[in-house]
Amino acid sequence: MKNKDDKLIRFITISETHEAFGLPKPQHPLINLVHFNEQNPFNTSMAPIYDVLSFYKITFITDNNGRLKYGRDYYDFDEGSMLFMAPNQLVGSTDYNSRTYCYILLIHPDFLLGHPLASKIRQYGYFAYSANEALHLSDTEKENILSIYRHMEQELNSRVDEFSQELMIAHIELLLSYVNRYYKRQFITRKVVNDDILSKTEAILDHYLNSQQSLHDGVPTVQYLSEKLNLSPGYLSDMLRSLIGQNAQQYIHEKLIEKAKERLTTTQLSMSEIAYELGFEHSQSSASSLKTKPINRRWNSGLRSRKNIPS
Repeated sequence: MKNKDDKLIRFITISETHEAFGLPKPQHPLINLVHFNEQNPFNTSMAPIYDVLSFYKITFITDNNGRLKYGRDYYDFDEGSMLFMAPNQLVGSTDYNSRTYCYILLIHPDFLLGHPLASKIRQYGYFAYSANEALHLSDTEKENILSIYRHMEQELNSRVDEFSQELMIAHIELLLSYVNRYYKRQFITRKVVNDDILSKTEAILDHYLNSQQSLHDGVPTVQYLSEKLNLSPGYLSDMLRSLIGQNAQQYIHEKLIEKAKERLTTTQLSMSEIAYELGFEHSQSSASSLKTKPINRRWNSGLRSRKNIPS
């Protein structure tokens, strides 16, 4: 761990976080659950300004009176909000007021070694969501999550035996599966908001392509869209998948195909000229070329069928 005077502080071990927060040493070096409540309030004077953790962090806020600072901004997290962080994410400071009661689960990747969850956990996109994309639980959902945390707390405070790791991993898998379900529910219950985001996404892409920005900047990217919408790329993709069955990259490809077909039928431009106009040939980097190859094959197939050009 670096000194507090350094610009970047990285916590390598869970024990280092306990030391920084003035907490007793964790009972297990690779996994720990801290419960901040009235009997164990969060000591804000001990909170470091950290930027990077080398392990997973799952925060479940059970009671919050006031705003909570996460990174550079403050958010009004409700009782029953959940936040997720993957290893090596640049986060910035996290400040809890003295009336913020929560469970904080820390899981070192080494704890999952040898179990399918070690790779499966990387597939849960919500670990890459931004703080303003937190999960907000209903009362029933909150009770389900609280029950899992209590079981984990009891297990971690029990004697360690040959079943301890297996049982903890089972609890973690159950927790992550519920979170996956509840995020999908959140996409549905916030459909009005998400439909508005979808409309904005379509408008941004239409303007990008109609203004010939792609001619100068290349094919629009998921990162470009997410920045314009003030969303994380993962949240945008998962939201679009819940609404239209396509992730953000697939949605961009569909819009490019539609635009290419439109240009083909309304202009005398050749296929290669349309490709250049839409930005396929703008970037010479190998990464950009790889991203455009799948769309080129599909697009060329569609264009040939409309122009009756033999393969």
